[in-house]
Amino acid sequence: MRDNPLVLHVLGARPNFVKAAPVVRALDEIGVRQGIVHTGQHYDALMSDVFFADLGLPEPVANLGVGSGSHARQTAALLTGLEDVVLEHRPSLVVVYGDVNSTLAAILVCAKLHVPTAHVEAGLRSFDREMPEEVNRVVTDSLSDILFATSPDALSHLAREGADPERVHLVGNPMIDSLFSALPKLDPAPVQERLGVSGRYAVATLHRPANVDDPESARELVEAVLAVAEQVPVVVPLHPRGRQRLADAGLVDRENLKIIDPLGYVDFLSLVRGAALVVTDSGGVQEETTMLGVPCLTVRPNTERPITVTHGTNRLVTPAGLPAAAEKALADGSATPSGELPPLWDGAAGPRIARVIAAWLRGDNLSPAAQGRNRQS
Repeated sequence: MRDNPLVLHVLGARPNFVKAAPVVRALDEIGVRQGIVHTGQHYDALMSDVFFADLGLPEPVANLGVGSGSHARQTAALLTGLEDVVLEHRPSLVVVYGDVNSTLAAILVCAKLHVPTAHVEAGLRSFDREMPEEVNRVVTDSLSDILFATSPDALSHLAREGADPERVHLVGNPMIDSLFSALPKLDPAPVQERLGVSGRYAVATLHRPANVDDPESARELVEAVLAVAEQVPVVVPLHPRGRQRLADAGLVDRENLKIIDPLGYVDFLSLVRGAALVVTDSGGVQEETTMLGVPCLTVRPNTERPITVTHGTNRLVTPAGLPAAAEKALADGSATPSGELPPLWDGAAGPRIARVIAAWLRGDNLSPAAQGRNRQS
């Protein structure tokens, strides 16, 4: 291991920023040299720049600005851009987060260049290979040197896939660290006033390919959301992905339905905190509503975060079943997590991850194979 090792964090989408912030902060506190590579997978300022400000992340050492495109074109641009960055900075360790295309591209580049990697949020599985994110998860975990799991079910999945136990660490969920840090600032009133929302309301976030890419699926989803809007006003911060498709299917401003641009991290969670119900197909929102005690209906046949169902406020629904599920959730009132909260979702995941990384950089408590890789970096 050379002197003054460098850790690079590769971030491509809003959930990555939320997960990375506690890790970056904790590594900074123990004096580890690090930098952020922003791939620009989310290219709108509202989808990325405001999150850097809200989360206190430092300026990136590189911004690739790859923008949108098909999975193949976007991943190809990421591969070439990230290869140049890794060769320029020669990091001792690259840390990736979640399951977006930036995560996959960074893992592939580092594997080819023999640069060690760590994956935060390892082991999550939906067991649905039609989800691009599921393919990214499996490939990323198979190539990562260090696997940071957020929940016990993730440990089981990694063990079943043959991951070396010495590579795996149950650390909790750094997204919850960010939520805990933001809690004092999460005031629904200013956001509600700005948006003209009063009384009870629901929030909906919709962007998954399975829901929005096919016109018929988009139509079914929009009809279900409109049925919910007959029960309670619905605010929809609309992701650029699939926006036109959903609009074509009828998801446009109308009575009891307000379509808005994406919000910053604090504003969005403030809006969620004041909601009577959240409808989503996002992974991270399932976790955030669990901790905020807000009823969450996830419009998907599966979830890679089942702990939000067993230990939280989340329920899986079909588009056809959404209106009835919303009616029940609204009648039941505010939700409380069912049973105990997920283990280690206590706001200290970032420091746990930082301690493991610092030990790895020193070469402590590593298998002979891992020590060899570490010395080569």
